[in-house]
Amino acid sequence: MARFPRAAARRYGIGLMALALTVSACSPGEAEPQAAAGGGVAVSITPEAGASEVAPNTPVRVSAEGGTITDVRVDQAVAEEVEGDDPGLYGMTGTLAEDGAVWVSDWNLRPGAEVTVTAVAEGPDGTAAEAVAEFTTLAAEPGRGLDLASNFPNSGQTVGVGMPLTVNFTQPVTNKAQVENSMEVTSEHPTRGSWRWLGDTTAVFRPEEYWEPYQTVTVDMNLAGVEASEGVYGLRDYRVEFEVGRELIATMHVPDHEMVITVDGEHERTLPVSNGAATTHFNTTTSGVHVLMSHKETEEMDSSTTAIPDDLPGYNTVVSYAVRTTNSGEYVHEASYNPNIGTANTSNGCTNLRMEDALWFFENTLMGDVLETTGTDRQVEWDNGWSYFQLGFDEWLAESATGEPQLTDGNGTPGPVHGEDR
Repeated sequence: MARFPRAAARRYGIGLMALALTVSACSPGEAEPQAAAGGGVAVSITPEAGASEVAPNTPVRVSAEGGTITDVRVDQAVAEEVEGDDPGLYGMTGTLAEDGAVWVSDWNLRPGAEVTVTAVAEGPDGTAAEAVAEFTTLAAEPGRGLDLASNFPNSGQTVGVGMPLTVNFTQPVTNKAQVENSMEVTSEHPTRGSWRWLGDTTAVFRPEEYWEPYQTVTVDMNLAGVEASEGVYGLRDYRVEFEVGRELIATMHVPDHEMVITVDGEHERTLPVSNGAATTHFNTTTSGVHVLMSHKETEEMDSSTTAIPDDLPGYNTVVSYAVRTTNSGEYVHEASYNPNIGTANTSNGCTNLRMEDALWFFENTLMGDVLETTGTDRQVEWDNGWSYFQLGFDEWLAESATGEPQLTDGNGTPGPVHGEDR
């Protein structure tokens, strides 16, 4: 069960009285009110019963006076005509304060839902009290709901230890902290990590160090009801679950004309290579931490799609077994036409391999594997491809909207998902 840290929940446990239904037994409709003294229990719920068009990012709060909360049930009925969501009944998890007197919903409510909150509390003498509040939430405006456009990796994929999590949204996000806190990353081997925004529609999560190998990572995107920007609410929730495979690290010191590959810390093989000729900035292989991106059996290398200087000859060729390492056009690929593999650096910046070695690299590497390169005077930019580990973790964290790391232990996100004025 996903929860906020208890400290965050306690911050919401003040001033909750909005609807007070006080009963002596579990019969919300007919029981007479009773004072908390003498064994009576008072239960309150917000939003109040009968409320309509409640902002979806309003927290559900339950408090008990003179007793402790024993059960809270939140049922959200979504009609078929509600844009962007599947019809059905949805629940809600919440966090109970340490004294048992306050319960706060973990996430936001679904837009356009009929909500029923049922809360039960118990007094010291065993007396039970139940309160029920029914209300409706505001529907998302047609065409303005926040949804998930794409994500990398996808559920079911196995990736390397350097794999970032990339989420692309259908709408610009201005309330970035609330959206960040709605996306909980959980790993079997807990670590620290953080989201960072690349513009208003893309968020990227990376761990402090590479992922531990051989584990499952789950991303719960509790987007339903989050207010991405004024009046723009998340339409639904998503879960992505992927596997981190073995730890494959490839290293190159460019002047050595070779790539050394280790798997789980053990030497796997050494491949002869030819890297960039380095006669200009353009054809210099970048140094730094690269994370392997796409794998294509054939790829057209066309200089007209790059920022090639006027004084260099253009090229257009199709290569085999191309593994992308940057957005600026660097690949590890087959280049049987290059006679200098293993002896000299003569490429246009890519890493050239012989056919047999290129095939092995293509078949035995994963999206998210790591290529660490040294020995050139051109550093890969941190946002060129997936080279996010070029930044120290403190630098990465500094651009998080929350400013706090997220622990991937399943115990919650750094802060609240509800509106600041809720």
